[in-house]
Amino acid sequence: MGISPSVIAILRKVSSKGNLDVEKFKELSPEEQDLINKLFEDGLIDEALNFIDSIDVDKNWEELQAILKQQNAKPVIPLWKKTLKYAAVFIALIGLFFIIQRSTIHNPETKLSDDRIQLVLENGDIQILNEDGSTEIVSNSGQVLGTQKGTELKYNAAAGNKKVVYNQIKIPNGKTFNLTLSDGTHVYLNAGSTLRFPVNFIKGMKREVYLEGEAFFEVSKDKLHPFIVNANAINVKVLGTKFNVSSYAEDKEVSTVLVEGSVSLNNDAKPNEKTMLIPGYKGAWSKTSDKISLEKVDTSLYTNWMKGELVFKNVAFQAIIKKLERTYNVKIINHDEELNHTEINASFNKNIENINSVMNAISSVRGFNYQITEDKSIIITKKSQ
Repeated sequence: MGISPSVIAILRKVSSKGNLDVEKFKELSPEEQDLINKLFEDGLIDEALNFIDSIDVDKNWEELQAILKQQNAKPVIPLWKKTLKYAAVFIALIGLFFIIQRSTIHNPETKLSDDRIQLVLENGDIQILNEDGSTEIVSNSGQVLGTQKGTELKYNAAAGNKKVVYNQIKIPNGKTFNLTLSDGTHVYLNAGSTLRFPVNFIKGMKREVYLEGEAFFEVSKDKLHPFIVNANAINVKVLGTKFNVSSYAEDKEVSTVLVEGSVSLNNDAKPNEKTMLIPGYKGAWSKTSDKISLEKVDTSLYTNWMKGELVFKNVAFQAIIKKLERTYNVKIINHDEELNHTEINASFNKNIENINSVMNAISSVRGFNYQITEDKSIIITKKSQ
């Protein structure tokens, strides 16, 4: 498990500066601030860092619990850190913090809000990324891996790593997010998407990421290290290029639209059968037929989502519903079965038009009634004749 990487990073900064005037200290929870304040007042910052570097929380958790349960007992110094000054006070504080961490992150009965951007770290801890704030992403050892500012997260380049360590970012419905990987590759993530990616890429190995949902990639060129996007059963392999991949679980196909450069597609079940794409084409793998088809397309129809634009060209209303749900973070319940199969041409911009405006526009053309409930569900019914 371990202490929050944010706390470790701030402890190191307090140790180096010699005071509590540390940027982002106020972004910590009240419990975390109290912990650091107490350590600073008792002159235990350096010893705390030494303790953190040496402790094995999973191994010593039962012992730590036993210590915390002692009521009115004399100070107890744990066996793994006999020389720690004021050990009982420090252990109590650390123990309290572990309990808070376990109850909010690892307790299955506690659910994090699903409308916040979540970064899952290498040890399983979840860090919430506030779109209006900024923070540092820190490894278990206290190394700063990257920095988040607003809706962008940028990982630092690092040399000499020999082990692949993954982070995972989860984008909820209603939001988009930009990510720069350690090799300089830019990834624009659409609503309802998840990307699992290496914190740093290892020399001599493929650059490999795993996508659920939709993302636009601008891949940094590296002839010696191919970049591979694993999307469902499809692998998209490139050296350096710009392309969009859509792989939502509920969609009938996984599609790749190439804007610049070249990519090859292959199915996990048929790794030696590769399909090459050239700019302006879409490669789509059907989940039912298990085949890849090629089609010349207007690439802007598949990439304008990065500007907040939704463009539908002869799209069945049933498919439009899914896109609206992801874009606006709503639930749409359609009781007009005939409407599901009606093809629609329309364009909207989520930065300008809210979901009510969108529903008004579509209903005025297609003739149906709708109402928006308090929990943001939209109920569609047939218009009375």
